[in-house]
Amino acid sequence: MNIIAWIILGLLAGAIGKAIYPGRQGGGILSTMILGIVGAFIGGSVFTLLQTGTLQLTAASLSIGGLVVAIIGAMIAIFLWGLLSRSSNA
Repeated sequence: MNIIAWIILGLLAGAIGKAIYPGRQGGGILSTMILGIVGAFIGGSVFTLLQTGTLQLTAASLSIGGLVVAIIGAMIAIFLWGLLSRSSNA
């Protein structure tokens, strides 16, 4: 997947993931894009693990199914980021 497709998928997945996830998440468009790209990798890797039984670092594709997987991955990334930032503030 080329970099422009990653940016588009990242923006879409990050924005939709932030909108669905309860609570308030800070950050601008760059953090949303990075969150979405990380979510695409998390979602793609988990999907590959569930499908094949092997753990591989793969990204979701730019399709409807790939977008759904990337959104789920972005929500996982938001949750993990919340755990990390909460523990460092305490």
